[in-house]
Amino acid sequence: MYALNLPKIQATYKKEGGKVYIFDIIRKKHIVLTPEEWVRQHMVHYLIEHQKYPKSLFRIEGSLTFNKLQKRSDIVIYDRDARPWMLIECKSPAIKLTQKAFNQVAVYNMTIGARYVAVTNGMAHFCFDAATGEPVLLEAFPVFS
Repeated sequence: MYALNLPKIQATYKKEGGKVYIFDIIRKKHIVLTPEEWVRQHMVHYLIEHQKYPKSLFRIEGSLTFNKLQKRSDIVIYDRDARPWMLIECKSPAIKLTQKAFNQVAVYNMTIGARYVAVTNGMAHFCFDAATGEPVLLEAFPVFS
C-alpha cells in the first residue's frame, strides 16, 4: 500500500472476493483495506503501542449528527470518565491536508466536544488543543493520563 510517516504495524490481512481486508483491533473484525483505512489502522496502532493510549477507550467510525446530517468520525478516544478526549480525522495519503480537512474535524468536534482534535494523512499529522478559544497546534500528540 503506501509508505507512511508512522511506525510499521503487525496486522492480519485476508483476501476475499478480490478484495483485501485488514483486521481492526478495536472493532475486532476485518475491514476492507482502503488507503484511508491503511492510515486509520496505522494511527490506532501508533497511539496504542507507542503512545500507550488505552485500547479500551477507542471508538472507530462512530456515527454523529451535525445539522441533521449523519456523519462518521474516524477515531474518537475517550478519557477515563467516558468523555470524548481526542477526535482524529484520517485521510488517504494521496490527499493533501488543506483547510477543508481542518474545517471538517472542527465541525465534527462541535458535536463531539473533544479536548484535542487531529488530522492525518499518514504522512503529516496535526494535533490541536481545542480547549482554548483558538485551537493551538501542538508539537506532538498529548500524553494520555
